[in-house]
Amino acid sequence: MSLLPPWNEPEPLRCLFVRNMVLDANIGVFAHEQGVTQRIRVNVAFGVVDGTTLDVGPDDLDRTVSYERVVLLVRELVAQGHVALVETLAERIAAGVLADRRVRITRVSVEKLDIFDDAESVGVEIERRSRAG
Repeated sequence: MSLLPPWNEPEPLRCLFVRNMVLDANIGVFAHEQGVTQRIRVNVAFGVVDGTTLDVGPDDLDRTVSYERVVLLVRELVAQGHVALVETLAERIAAGVLADRRVRITRVSVEKLDIFDDAESVGVEIERRSRAG
């Protein structure tokens, strides 16, 4: 569930998403988090310019952004090694998603699982916009 309000953009956007990726990550600032992995959950939503008509567009991957590209990006960033803050990982993911010029906006959440017995997760959700858009 996103805590941020819906996108308020002047042009219609198609919202694509990758939900609930669970990965083992080297992440954390505390001594007990060094040299071990812990489970994280990553969600990424991204807005790509959509048509303004009700016509069905061509059935062609070139008119959108591949989900696989985003999944591979997240996996690669997590595999690069230790990150102290979930905020830093979220920012790196957002920057990677926005590297595709077709993406106007992205919302990324990174959650650490298994941290507190009485909480499902703790983490951060950020939103970033393309400078070009």
